[in-house]
Amino acid sequence: MAPTAAEQHTRKAVGLAARDASGHLSPLAITRSTGDDDVVIKILYCGICHSDLHSIKNDWKNAKYPMVPGHEITGEVNEVGKNVTKFKTGDRVGVGCMVNSCQSCESCNKGFENLCLGIIPTYNLVDLDGTITYGGYSSMVVVHERFVVRFPDTIPLEKGAPLLCAGITVYSPMKYHGLNIPGMHLGVLGLGGLGHVAVKFGKAFGMKVTVISSSPGKKQEALERLGADAFIVGKNDEEMKAAMSTMDGIINTVSANIPMAPLLGLLKPNGKMIMVGLPEKPMEIPPFALVATNKTLAGSLIGGMRDTQEMLDLAAKHNVTADIEVIGAEYVNTAMERLAKADVRYRFVIDIGNTLDKAAATTTE
Repeated sequence: MAPTAAEQHTRKAVGLAARDASGHLSPLAITRSTGDDDVVIKILYCGICHSDLHSIKNDWKNAKYPMVPGHEITGEVNEVGKNVTKFKTGDRVGVGCMVNSCQSCESCNKGFENLCLGIIPTYNLVDLDGTITYGGYSSMVVVHERFVVRFPDTIPLEKGAPLLCAGITVYSPMKYHGLNIPGMHLGVLGLGGLGHVAVKFGKAFGMKVTVISSSPGKKQEALERLGADAFIVGKNDEEMKAAMSTMDGIINTVSANIPMAPLLGLLKPNGKMIMVGLPEKPMEIPPFALVATNKTLAGSLIGGMRDTQEMLDLAAKHNVTADIEVIGAEYVNTAMERLAKADVRYRFVIDIGNTLDKAAATTTE
């Protein structure tokens, strides 16, 4: 339940907001409402997800302006409500893609808040108390304790921030579709923000990992830097033919519309392809490519809070972090331009704690 007006307090904060579909981000004074079940977090870092770019540009036609994006948030607890039991001041914490849900449906009760019909994303939606949610490109965030995760001490906050979206997005389908068994052969389609983390988790699970990419120039990086076992250029017919029927599963991170039949051909009988990317246009799936050898095509949307904490703990155990480029708040619009050109390896992370206030002070509204 959202707190009543009598139970709420407000805190002033500053965010980087888009005012229209140009997507240009500039400082905006915002307020955060706090309640008895809430955790007040000083934001230190926030990753830039490709969905942030889609959202500020209104590519999905659901933008609510002004919009403060960001759902890969790490920081420290500044204050807790009187009912909070899991966290205390000074704790290292994170907030991912959602900040609320109905907390009472079957999905929520089973730990799959991400599947709740009443899910409240971290930004660009009306929360249960009637306020618009503002994301992590801001100095502070206030979140119900259920939707806060504890950050392991061994993971740097900046390198761990992207795990709160990219990490759980690939970890959850690997877990629930049985693609986490040592010795299995996992294909990772696309080597970007999601794909590079999928490679790392695949290796953490003890799997053979093959990257499938349209960019031959990424081969050395995939094999030597990320630890993949093999690399296939998706447009190379000989390489694709040699790998047919060899993979137990494929995590498809690509958001482009590409032919599916050749990719499904890489799967063994009973193999699975899990979609985590979001192509803009409907896909064409030849039924024979699925039916003939009992293959499965499925989708997956982030993960619940229990799984998110589990993912972070596993990442700490196996030293899984994102490959990042840390930027100042004043650079965010340039970063968005570069992201649109896929000019990043592999995630921008904004140094909110050290640069946001300075950027806001030097910008005239």
